[in-house]
Amino acid sequence: MKKRWLWYVMGVLIMIPIGLVIAANTERVGIKPEVEAKAVVLMDLNTGRILFSQNGDVPLPPASMSKLMTELIILDKINDGTHSWDEKVRISDYASNVGGVRLSLNEGEELTVRELFQSMALYSANDAAVALAEHFAGSEGDFVKQMNLKAKELQLSNQTYFVNASGLENGGKGSDRKLDLRGETRMTAADTAKLAAHLINSHPDILNTSSKTQMKLKGRDLYLSTTNWMLPSLAGPYSYEGTDGLKTGYTENAGYCFTGTAEKGGSRLIAVVLGTKSKEARFVETRKLFDYGFSKTLTLKERLNDWFHVQVPSAAFSSLNGIVKLF
Repeated sequence: MKKRWLWYVMGVLIMIPIGLVIAANTERVGIKPEVEAKAVVLMDLNTGRILFSQNGDVPLPPASMSKLMTELIILDKINDGTHSWDEKVRISDYASNVGGVRLSLNEGEELTVRELFQSMALYSANDAAVALAEHFAGSEGDFVKQMNLKAKELQLSNQTYFVNASGLENGGKGSDRKLDLRGETRMTAADTAKLAAHLINSHPDILNTSSKTQMKLKGRDLYLSTTNWMLPSLAGPYSYEGTDGLKTGYTENAGYCFTGTAEKGGSRLIAVVLGTKSKEARFVETRKLFDYGFSKTLTLKERLNDWFHVQVPSAAFSSLNGIVKLF
């Protein structure tokens, strides 16, 4: 009888920590997550398969996530030799008046393509995006036409449409803003994931930029920090192992948005989250998607290794220690 009771207690000691790990990782055991956002899509980049979608085909304001298309066009032109990273870009009056997140560039100031690109990709600077658009196409309006042509080339849906290079809403561009295109930028979560996948596949070096936590803007003694709180090197509460990109966004109408990508065990996921209520929420919801996605793409051994990186609450250990003292 005593031996049977001993085996029972030992079984409980084994099952409690396992149960706590699984309870803390419901998405990691393949249960579809409950995501609080206007729209989300989770894509397996290796196969192109959509693993999860919630309002994925609904057009919504993407905020600065539309800069993914701006980045793609610039990288294409650098790759084909039309432009180079070290080119100097003279800032126009038009670009210097862009609103929202900005570098506060001055008319006549000169920065390199590389400095402006990294400022746009890492810090989401709107004036940098517009300055690059003017430099690469002559005007922001002509650059936007290239953005929409590229959307058709990539076979994005007709629900996705660009009206500027920054993702700002028309009421937030600053003074004296004039564009030939009317309306507002709209993207679906599915199209955003497709665009992000093409960007990564065509220009994998973009991840070297998007994984940076900080950059220094030469000549200004200014350090710009990333807006992606999921990067592991930040070692913060929202950091997620394997994350190395890609783009955040926010406007009042769009809410807080994020296109994230993470790689584990040779599997790469892209998660698009549109319209959460806070900066933190977009990363919390993305974590749910990543956990669920990797439960589908990783082997059992890889999943077990991943699960047990999760810290079991200290209260649970205290309870276990109390049981152990009975022996």
